[in-house]
Amino acid sequence: MARVRIADVARAAGVSPATVSLVLNDAESRISSETKDRVRRVADEVGYSPNPIARSLRTRVTGTIGLVSDRIATTPFAGRMLAGAQEVARENSRLVILVDTDGHPEIESDAISTLVNHRVDGMVYASMYHRVIPAPAGLPAGTVFLDCRPENGGYPAVVPDDYAGGRAAAQELVDAGHRRIAYIDDGDDDRPIAAQLRLEGYRDVLVEAGITPDPALRVFAQTSAAGGQAAIVALMSLPEDQRPTGVFAFNDRIAAGVVMWAHRHGIRIPEDLSVVGYDDQQLIAAELDPPLTTVSLPHAAMGRWAMEVALGLREASDSPHLMDCPIVRRASVGPPALLGSARDSRTTD
Repeated sequence: MARVRIADVARAAGVSPATVSLVLNDAESRISSETKDRVRRVADEVGYSPNPIARSLRTRVTGTIGLVSDRIATTPFAGRMLAGAQEVARENSRLVILVDTDGHPEIESDAISTLVNHRVDGMVYASMYHRVIPAPAGLPAGTVFLDCRPENGGYPAVVPDDYAGGRAAAQELVDAGHRRIAYIDDGDDDRPIAAQLRLEGYRDVLVEAGITPDPALRVFAQTSAAGGQAAIVALMSLPEDQRPTGVFAFNDRIAAGVVMWAHRHGIRIPEDLSVVGYDDQQLIAAELDPPLTTVSLPHAAMGRWAMEVALGLREASDSPHLMDCPIVRRASVGPPALLGSARDSRTTD
């Protein structure tokens, strides 16, 4: 179907193409209200819509925002960042052009170059998890970093307040009466800043509660259910009076492994062992038996904040901007109880 042109609208309305252009672009002119109304009515009747490419060349506004990410489009819980960003873009008549690079630098470089050449109105650079990164080459000024921090600053950024989140997790266990609280830390080689901040929050709460952090109660795990199972085996191999009664896991997948292992070995949660996760990951935290108390990552809110800054709707007064990570209370935390000696023989399998 042929595209309806300004000339077609002008012919149908009985005016010049210049008059149609002035009316449809809301330009200041001496055109009468009657003529303006007729031109707009005719444009609707014939199905005229402005050429976005021509308009962008004239106004230097393309109506698009570029969003480059490593893996958020393929990660269910991190995808909430994209949803939050898209909501703001849609509310402001913008289209998000998403490029997920799967962590490949060459794809990332090409994506940034292509988006810049297409004159996007703004750029958001997003990471699957909170980390510090060198700013990729070619990013335009004003690019907003989402769930990551540029190594040398220079760009607005929004990240979760992982220190406060670590405090919230540890405080939940302290408030329940626990004194021997383990932290199952991220054991991946590329350890993100999120892990260190959560550890610091955990330690500070213990010290404030008069509890000396025990190095034996900090173990490392791969960020998976299998990693969580290996970690809890190590913790439960300690002498009975040194074992934890509460566990704070770096993420919900590790916590899920702890819960699975406990079920297999007759250890009740939370009667015998309390567990707190981190992420509030979809399809995991609320679906465990019992449902997992965890710390929520504000992915949707971070996505909205980043897009609002990219569109100039919000000032980035502090960078990085820290988003609150609230505790989500479910049923995996209770008062402490010593593990019965009858289970000793089953705790190191």
